[in-house]
Amino acid sequence: MMRLLLAFALLIALPAQAQRALTHDDYSEWSRIQDQSISADGAWTAWVQQPYERDATLHVRSSDTRTRWTFARGSNPTFTDDARYVAFTIAPPRDSTRQAKLDGKKGDKLPQDSLGIVDLSNGNVFKAPKLKSMRMPDDGSGWMAYLIPTPDAEPDTTEADEPELEEEAEATEEPAAEPAVEPTKAEEKLEKRRKDKSDGSTLLVRMLATGDEMRFDHVSDYRFSDNGEWLAFATSSKDGESDGVHVLRKGSSEPIALMEGEGHYKQLAIDEAGRHVAFVSDAATFEDEYPAFALYASELDATGPSAPGATVRVARGHEALPSGWQPSENGSVSFSKSGARLFFGTAPAPRPDDDRELTDDEKVTVDVWSWTDPELQPMQLLQASRERDRTYQAVVLLATGQVAQLADEDVPGVEVAAEGDGDLAVGVTDMPYRMEQSWEYPGFSDVYVIDVATGERRRVLERVQARPDLSPGGNWLAWWDADTQAWMTLSTEPGARPMAVMSGANLANDEHDWAYKAQSYGMAGWTADDAEMWIYDKFGIWSVDPTRERTPVRLTDDLTRMENVRLRVIDEDYDDPYVAPNALLSAFDEDDKSAGFYRLRPGSSPQRLTMAPVDFSYPRKAERADRYLVTRSDFRTFPDLHVSGASFSDLTRLSDANPQLSDFAWGTAEQVAWTSVDGNRLEGTLYKPDGFDPNRKYPMMVYFYEKLSDNLHQWHQPEPGRSVISISFYVSRGYTVFVPDIPYEVGFPGRSAMNAVMPGITKLMENDWVDSGRIGVQGHSWGGYQIAYMVTQTDLFAAAGAGAPVANMTSAYGGIRWGSGMSRMFQYERTQSRIGGTLWEKPMHYIANSPVFHADKITTPLLMMHNDEDGAVPWEQGIEMFVAMRRLGKPAWLVNYNGDPHWAMGAAHRLDYAMRMQQFFDHYLMDAPAPVWMTRGVPAVDKGRAYGLEIEESQVGTDER
Repeated sequence: MMRLLLAFALLIALPAQAQRALTHDDYSEWSRIQDQSISADGAWTAWVQQPYERDATLHVRSSDTRTRWTFARGSNPTFTDDARYVAFTIAPPRDSTRQAKLDGKKGDKLPQDSLGIVDLSNGNVFKAPKLKSMRMPDDGSGWMAYLIPTPDAEPDTTEADEPELEEEAEATEEPAAEPAVEPTKAEEKLEKRRKDKSDGSTLLVRMLATGDEMRFDHVSDYRFSDNGEWLAFATSSKDGESDGVHVLRKGSSEPIALMEGEGHYKQLAIDEAGRHVAFVSDAATFEDEYPAFALYASELDATGPSAPGATVRVARGHEALPSGWQPSENGSVSFSKSGARLFFGTAPAPRPDDDRELTDDEKVTVDVWSWTDPELQPMQLLQASRERDRTYQAVVLLATGQVAQLADEDVPGVEVAAEGDGDLAVGVTDMPYRMEQSWEYPGFSDVYVIDVATGERRRVLERVQARPDLSPGGNWLAWWDADTQAWMTLSTEPGARPMAVMSGANLANDEHDWAYKAQSYGMAGWTADDAEMWIYDKFGIWSVDPTRERTPVRLTDDLTRMENVRLRVIDEDYDDPYVAPNALLSAFDEDDKSAGFYRLRPGSSPQRLTMAPVDFSYPRKAERADRYLVTRSDFRTFPDLHVSGASFSDLTRLSDANPQLSDFAWGTAEQVAWTSVDGNRLEGTLYKPDGFDPNRKYPMMVYFYEKLSDNLHQWHQPEPGRSVISISFYVSRGYTVFVPDIPYEVGFPGRSAMNAVMPGITKLMENDWVDSGRIGVQGHSWGGYQIAYMVTQTDLFAAAGAGAPVANMTSAYGGIRWGSGMSRMFQYERTQSRIGGTLWEKPMHYIANSPVFHADKITTPLLMMHNDEDGAVPWEQGIEMFVAMRRLGKPAWLVNYNGDPHWAMGAAHRLDYAMRMQQFFDHYLMDAPAPVWMTRGVPAVDKGRAYGLEIEESQVGTDER
């Protein structure tokens, strides 16, 4: 189907030109850049070029561009800390995997990944087959480890001894067999636990300089310390003889057993400095009917454990845990930054199994919905597995052995300050307000400050409509109060009261058009020692004293504000929780959509580094060098990788992922402006094909989704999207494409779209090159709804495509978002649908904004995609629209990709939808003949055998319009 009758796809007369128009067959020529990384010293870069539905290529290149290697099917490149090696994954050829699937192979029988390691000094490559995973230290070098399936045992080739011939013995009566002893329930459970255990895999530890390897069997998990001094690994086997946890010191060939014995060993952790190892295990109670996990830890010194083995730190029944609780196998184990604290998860002990034996027809399977449920049943069912495995954070202070339970069922999530080393933690919980989340947005929360040493908590904020940010040092909470339109702080010291530390100064989003109070532009972070909080206004950054003793100071002067240049902080060091005084800033010009970078200079105006009419990606900084990896692009220029110094004035291009771009007709992007019906100045983007002739007539496609004009310089990859048109594809083939912004009036989303989009179109129609009889419109989800509404209000469009549209707000309001299990009420009352009230408060608003109630006014042919597993918009909405148009005798088509969610998933479905949209719009906007699926449909009896994409011979060369 992927290439079914593409010769019939389009027969369009395009002007003669050196470049050719894109076709669906061209998608595989275009690559995306993925997995880009830069070595810690900035000397090397790596990236993956991934063509559409073809094998990828890994590129490794020196930043000075002198050396370059490529590796077929490579991905996930990881530099060693010393930048001497790159380890990567080698995928099997796609053709091999496809053939194996055709042969009926599944799982481990399919072709497997391999490991590759390249020596950057000479380009030599080591490869190992059947890779399951690989790891190396974050800050240490010289060795790495990787996991492979345990090789099959060698077949026994020894010859069996010939049986000796014995003389026939006299028949004797066999003694009566002992009656079989039925195993007890406890014995059955123990045997099942043994059968369910993993036999682990083979771990290979490789010394990179020499290539020497050590092999360890039955490994189930492994971890390096960040400094690269220690490797810890857990082992498991079904017979229990290999179960345990071991450590291996760099330079040693003999691992040290920390603990051994039959059982499970899970959640392995090792601190950054390699001084402690921790895990949970049920080895001590494995043979019990109801085994329990305990938390174990071992302290390491220069040679190994400072004391023999691992010791129990917390077990079932510990006095610091709630009654009936225990360490959980599902709870993450981790250390604080310093390694002084050990965090682990706890949970109530599992309830005993229900041992009643029932036949299938005796079992009751029922969901009981109660109006008192904090969450709707569908939401509970979606989260049931997660809730069964939910754990609650607790901590051990390793120096004293003191244990504190920090989280529980009332406050399930906590954040500990100072990367786990702070004296305080903060818990933010919405548990008392879970029911209200069905209609309120943003949701409400209570906030607690928790003593990490004791677990004691005090509530400091109640029913706050925000999630306060905890300063890195744990001294302050900060949040935006939408009611007062001010930034608030609260000291974490006992007795403190909230303070408004800054308001006004354009801190609230001036383009907010949702049915709840305006939100802020956000927060950049905190300076060292929690001294200042940096918050954003529309264009710049303010330094705010959380004590309110000092007046807020603008860090970015008025010049950028007057020039409408928006500045935002870039995080250059992910390991530092504080913002730097000389932070790198991203810059965006609100007027011409140019982008670039500035540098903060304390006490002076920000330094402009570079600005250009392009789109820059978020730069990646080398860990120990002022070198940055960034992409630079616009509508005509693919976002290839560049490396730069700190000034961004010496951008050096590294990749050339799509040199074929020059072979194709492309286009240009330009900014356009108009005035809405409401008197607002609006912006949008107009795309014109190469060789644009203002004396010709061009068909025009319109696409929108709220506000997209900031994407003026964005590259558009030519590939079949999951839901919307490919702009570059349509422009290449002779369409103009218009993408307008839409602001909204609460209560009137459909009318808002009309008031914004239609004046933009009519403004463009003042140009002779717009073919006013050949204007199409396409969008998906929220865009699909607006299109479904608009075609009930205007006959301007010759064809419309609406993906997953809400057709009837009155029926959708009471529905479920099956992807999350949530009620749809909040969406209509507060968020995207913007009605601003309940169905019974504003019934006429719901009806007036519902396309299905006005379907009799439609004159535009409508193509919809709505899939039967859509978890965002119930697919019955698309059905309501379709059957209404069908009943009214209006041209309509509904495409349903069986089993897909809100979008077309998988390459085959995406290509199919792209082809159908192209055929649909080409028919109505370019006089192309209609395919069979449009003229005669695709009968269910032909499902899977015929797709209707072909053109009937009688239609070729005719004008079906």
